[in-house]
Amino acid sequence: MNGWTGKVLRLNLAKGTYTVEDLDLTHAKKFIGGRGLGVKTLFEEIDPIVEPLSADNKMIFTTSPLTGTGAPACEGCYVVTKGPLTGAIAMGRFGGEFGPALKFAGYDMLIVEGKAQSPVYISINDDDIEFRSAKDLWGKDTHETDELIRAEVKDTWDALNLHIACIGPAGENLVKVSSVMADKHHAAARSGIGSVMGSKNLKAIAVNGTKEITVADGEAFHQATLALLQRIKDSVILSDHLRTYGKLNVQYQANLRGKLAVRNFHDCAFEGIANTNARVLRAKYHRRNLACFACPVACVRSTEVTEPEFRGIGGGPEFQSCTMLGANCGVDNLAAILKANYLCNELGMDCISVGGTIACAMDMFENGYLTEEEVGCRLNFGNAQALVEMVEKMGRRQGFGNILAEGGYRLAEQYGHPEMFMGVKKQELPAWHTQVLQGGGLEFATANNGACHTKGGVFNNEVWGIPFKVDPFSTDGKAGLCVDAQHHAAARDTTGICSLLSLAKIDDTVPPLLAAATGVDYTLDDTYIIGERIWNLERLFNVKAGFTSKDDTLPKRIMEQPMSEGPGEGQVNRLYEMLPEYYRLRGWDEDGIPTPEKLVELDLP
Repeated sequence: MNGWTGKVLRLNLAKGTYTVEDLDLTHAKKFIGGRGLGVKTLFEEIDPIVEPLSADNKMIFTTSPLTGTGAPACEGCYVVTKGPLTGAIAMGRFGGEFGPALKFAGYDMLIVEGKAQSPVYISINDDDIEFRSAKDLWGKDTHETDELIRAEVKDTWDALNLHIACIGPAGENLVKVSSVMADKHHAAARSGIGSVMGSKNLKAIAVNGTKEITVADGEAFHQATLALLQRIKDSVILSDHLRTYGKLNVQYQANLRGKLAVRNFHDCAFEGIANTNARVLRAKYHRRNLACFACPVACVRSTEVTEPEFRGIGGGPEFQSCTMLGANCGVDNLAAILKANYLCNELGMDCISVGGTIACAMDMFENGYLTEEEVGCRLNFGNAQALVEMVEKMGRRQGFGNILAEGGYRLAEQYGHPEMFMGVKKQELPAWHTQVLQGGGLEFATANNGACHTKGGVFNNEVWGIPFKVDPFSTDGKAGLCVDAQHHAAARDTTGICSLLSLAKIDDTVPPLLAAATGVDYTLDDTYIIGERIWNLERLFNVKAGFTSKDDTLPKRIMEQPMSEGPGEGQVNRLYEMLPEYYRLRGWDEDGIPTPEKLVELDLP
C-alpha cells in the first residue's frame, strides 16, 4: 500500500472494544482522505437527523495519503461529525503532529462510536490499543491532561513520537463552542465538536506511531515536493510575512482595508489596532516560532504574558482569535487578548465562536437588553477584564457563562433579540467583515458547516488579489468564483495541506504529489471534481438533517445596514443577487437541493 496505510481503526466506547478494518480503496480513490473520506464515512454511518450529543453520533478522525510523507505542510488531521452548535455537518482540522502520528501507527482513519460508561482515554501504540480510565483526568484542562498522560506512559513510550488530542472542561461540560486540542496548541474547532467527544466520555486519544509510510514513486515524489517548496519560497506572504510575524500579521492589512470585524460587526476598522498588531506581539510577548510537521513556514507563535493581571504562557494568538477576542469585542489590551486566547486553548474552546458570542452579549448589554445584575459585571465593549472573566465562565458553565456556553444564536434568541447574533447556521462569523466583501459573504452564507473562513477563498481575491484581483464591492462573477473556490478548498482538505498555502497558488502542484504517493494518476481536473463531490455530499447530509435554502443567509446587519464610514461606506452585502446564480452553477434546483442529474454526474447516492 502506497500513501494510504490501508487500515481503519474502529473504537466502540460502549463495549470497550476495537476492530482493525481494511480501508475501502474505492472510496479512498474517490474521496482521497482528510475531509473527503471523513464526510463519506459519516454520511454512510449515521442518520443525519441524529441528536449530535447522543451516543448514535460518531466522530471520524482522518488523515490523507500525504500525511506523514514529508510533503510540506500536509500534516492536517480532520475531525468530522454532526455539530451540536449548528445541527449541520461539522469538520475541524488540527495541524501539529497528531495526524502524522496516527498515520505512523498504521491508520488512515479512526472511527469513534458509542459512549463509554465512565471517562476514558484511548492509547494507540502502533498495534497495541488500550481503553484507559480517565477519571483522574476529568476536569483537567488540556495542558494538564497532556502532561499527565505523558507522565503515565513515559517509561514505555517514546516521548518524541507521542502526540495527544484531548478536550478540556468545555468539552466535558458540553459547551456548544468547544474544540478538540492537539499537543496543547492546535485546535480542531468550530461547531462544538469538542462537546461530541465529551458526550462520549472520551477525554483524550494518545498516539505513538513508529511505522514507515511508503510512496509509489520516490523520485517523482521528491521532485513534486521540491516544486511545492519552491512555490512556498516564492511567496512573500508565506516565506517572509508569516514566517516573521505569524498569522496575526493579516490583521493590520485587513484593518487598513476596512474589512475587519469590529464591535460585533458594527464597524470595519479598529482604532485600537496600534496596540494589538503582530509587531507589538513580536516585540513584547513572542517567545519562539512553532512549526507543524514538515512545514517550512512555522507561523504558530509561542507567547508569554508577564503582566500580573493576565499572566500566562501559550500558543497564539492568530488573526482570527486576536480579532474576534479583540477588535470584535472592542478590546485593545493585547495582554488580555492573549490571556483569553490561552484560556480558550486550555479549556478547549473555539476562539472565533467565543469571541463572537461575547461580542453579541456586549452588544446586547450596551443596548440595555442585558443588565449588570444578570451578567455579574459590566459587559461593555472594550472591557478587557470582563472579556477574560466571561471566557473562563463559558468554559466552566459558571454563572452567566452557562448561557454564553450555548453560543451567540441561542443567547440572542433567549433574550428576544436574534438580530444581535452575527452568524450563519447558528455559527458565529469569522473575522472578515463580509458587508464589504460580496464574494466572502456568499461563501460564508453557503458554507455547509456554518460560517467558516477555511471552506472557500474568494476573499483572497477580494482582499489580497490572489490568485487575481477582483472588486470586493461588485457581485459580478462572484457566484462562479465562490463555486470554484469551494471545490478547490474541499479538494485541498482531502490532502491535509494547510489552507494558508493557497496564498502561494499551489493547486497545480498537489496532484503530482498525490499521484507519486498513491500511484493513482490524479490530475488537477480530477481533484476539482473530487472537491465538487465532497461539497455536494455535505449538502445532501444537511438537506437530510433538515436544512433548506433559507439557511443560506447572512445577518440582517450585514445585508441591510450600510457601512457608515471607511472604504466600504454605504455598502451592504447583496447576497440575494448572487444566490440564484450560485445554485444554477452548482446544478442545484432553486431551493438549493442537488438535482438527480448532478448526483449521477458525481457518482453520489
